[in-house]
Amino acid sequence: MMSKTLRLTAAQAMTKFLTRQMTVVDGKTVPLFAGMWAIFGHGNVAGLGEALFQVRDELPTYRGQNEQTMAHAAVAYAKGMRRRRMMACTTSIGPGAINMVTAAAVAHVDRLPVLLVPGDIFASRRPDPVLQQAENFGDGTVSVNDCFKPVSRYFDRIMRPEQLIPALNRAMAVLTDPAECGPVTLAFCQDVQAEAYDYPESFFAERVWTQRRARPDEDELAQAVRVLRDSKKPVIVAGGGVLFSEASATLADFAKRLGIPVVETQGGKSSLPFLDPLNMGSVGVTGTGASNAMCEEADVVLAVGTRLQDFTTGSWALFENPKRQIIGLNTQAFDATKHRALPLVADAKVGLEELSANLAGWAAPAAWTEGAKRARTQWIAEADTYTAASNAELPSDAQVIGSVQRALGREVSMICASGGLPGELHKLWQASYPSSYHLEYGFSCMGYEIAGGLGLKMAHPDREVVVMVGDGSYMMANSELATAVMLGLKITVVLLDNRGFGCINRLQHATGGERFNNLYEYNTLQKVPPSIDFVAHARSMGAEAHKASSLAELERLLKAQQGTKAPTVIVIDTDPMISTDAGGHWWEVAVPEVSVRPQVREARKAYEAALQKQRVGD
Repeated sequence: MMSKTLRLTAAQAMTKFLTRQMTVVDGKTVPLFAGMWAIFGHGNVAGLGEALFQVRDELPTYRGQNEQTMAHAAVAYAKGMRRRRMMACTTSIGPGAINMVTAAAVAHVDRLPVLLVPGDIFASRRPDPVLQQAENFGDGTVSVNDCFKPVSRYFDRIMRPEQLIPALNRAMAVLTDPAECGPVTLAFCQDVQAEAYDYPESFFAERVWTQRRARPDEDELAQAVRVLRDSKKPVIVAGGGVLFSEASATLADFAKRLGIPVVETQGGKSSLPFLDPLNMGSVGVTGTGASNAMCEEADVVLAVGTRLQDFTTGSWALFENPKRQIIGLNTQAFDATKHRALPLVADAKVGLEELSANLAGWAAPAAWTEGAKRARTQWIAEADTYTAASNAELPSDAQVIGSVQRALGREVSMICASGGLPGELHKLWQASYPSSYHLEYGFSCMGYEIAGGLGLKMAHPDREVVVMVGDGSYMMANSELATAVMLGLKITVVLLDNRGFGCINRLQHATGGERFNNLYEYNTLQKVPPSIDFVAHARSMGAEAHKASSLAELERLLKAQQGTKAPTVIVIDTDPMISTDAGGHWWEVAVPEVSVRPQVREARKAYEAALQKQRVGD
């Protein structure tokens, strides 16, 4: 018996399918896709544009200002929703499509779901080369959308309308898998978008996708339990997987009952509240003195939901104990086995629960636990000296962070991505609830901040979202501020103007280099000193904007804007040379072996000495 069919264009079939995918959030069944970001061009306006218009009430279409930044907003939305809900993005072919590649890389590195639907060349090839088609002389099957392949968890090119059926099913499997989760790219040939096909009605049946919680293998669990029971100085590294698994309460109970100090990666910060007595704070290159001291001595490192990237491990020189063992609790075996870790492949929440049940009657030595708490207290006192109020004409980033915290408290959601601010925030920001600290530091993408703030606000309209961004990153991508204005979504942007790329200027100097091409002051080819009016620029996009002449005025302006409805930008000039020198750890940045400059030669000696502490392949 033939199944019933619906005759639809391929584009109509895609949009209808997306409206039928559901999920459960806080006990309620809601659409999995919260909307589609779109910038139309000849490669998608006739096919997908018409299809999206027909489902605009079920699948809202949001107009972005730039393909990269609208995709950043979609990625941030998924992170804010802890991967429970997501968004899709569509562009035309050519430059519009490859503008999204950077955002795809962000989602790929950060393991976040986003469906990317760039228009593609004609499958029929009748009008080749179509407008914006980049021809490959030796391969007629290639288009610029092949650029998405290295940064997509799943890639497909839709060249016939019926191909949508397996492609969308595969896409959903990847987008909702806790281990494989990441960007999916379906390059949609523009003529195929408009072609009709008789799709089976069953293809459009409602489906509810829920979170899969993998349980650990019995042997892996038993091994992890044995290692932990034998440990004398255990440490937990909390990564972003703790937040994606909604395991914060489980982690807090686990750490408290067993007396194990917890350190947080950039992705895992806010897994525990700042006030938790076993939260040592940030770890690694931008770590607190308390966290790094614990990690240097640790004999067992329980790495929960982390990729163990170089900023976490101090380029694999942080964990100094020669007998230390790592237990990798992760949904993804690729991460669970890094650096010869004992794998515990499981969901973070379930894995911690099963470890806890099997560790009944055991706890870390009291001296280790109490020592961690003392180290935490000492670090907080030291950190407070960097964030304290000041009358400095050009305050440091840390002092600005202190002002924001004093004015707005710990209940706001903080977002940032690149430059020197992530390191300062990682050490110094006091987060109070899970996922209230939103840093894109996997790809550390300049230009993510404002778009990311918009996406986070779309995920949580009730939250006070604060974006901290430097002038360099603001100049790269700021146009979604206008989108926030048009959507009536309030975000607060604190723009720190150090007149260039201050973070890389400091790194350049630290590696022996001469300061040039980072701060405007040291731009040797500059003919006219810059005079950028960020306040006027933000106002031109419809935002409220102010310039703070001091930290005290910054705090006053921040308090005054609370309760207002328009996006607000507050600019403050800062010192590009100062960073928090307390805490932290070595980070491997290769220094030239040969140079005519003595500063570089000295930096090379220091680099070679530091390499001796690196545990390669261990």
